[in-house]
Amino acid sequence: MFQLYLASSSPRRRELLQQIGLSFNRVPGNVDETPLAEEAPVAYVERLAREKALAGLTMLAQRADVCVLGADTAVVLDGHILGKPKDRADGLAMLQALSGREHEVLTAVAVANRDRCEVRVVSSRVTFRPISAAEAEAYWNTGEPQDKAGGYAIQGLAAIFVSRVEGSYSGVVGLPLCETAELLADFSISCWQS
Repeated sequence: MFQLYLASSSPRRRELLQQIGLSFNRVPGNVDETPLAEEAPVAYVERLAREKALAGLTMLAQRADVCVLGADTAVVLDGHILGKPKDRADGLAMLQALSGREHEVLTAVAVANRDRCEVRVVSSRVTFRPISAAEAEAYWNTGEPQDKAGGYAIQGLAAIFVSRVEGSYSGVVGLPLCETAELLADFSISCWQS
């Protein structure tokens, strides 16, 4: 049986894997997250998830009995990826752009071992109710949106902005659990480990 490693420093991904009863260790999966020229959002998250898993696998070069999970999430509005806010003005602009609209959240999950790397991409739709300028400012001041793709955390304080989710809620948080469990099963790693 393979030992699972998570190539992510995200506390949310760690919590989601623990939620489905997985035993794992963490390994760095640091990669350049700059989108390539003309790269489509789906290709972007798929590439980053794969690169993170493979970077983690490289860190464990001496181990043959490991699988590494990498993931990436992108908020997409009108075909454009909204990354992490650069500053306050950028964060407020993102919230204003998302206000009263539907957007897409793409999450890719990759699992790699010495023989192969498999990737799944999950798309979800999130609709925000209208957000006032005062609400956006107050939310920014909490500090929560400053390191989040799209400038918000659905599992956090921004939950009050969300009027509808179609698709995988856990995928919007950062790891689609149904698809992750299926992918891990393909590598003989089961959930609800004792």
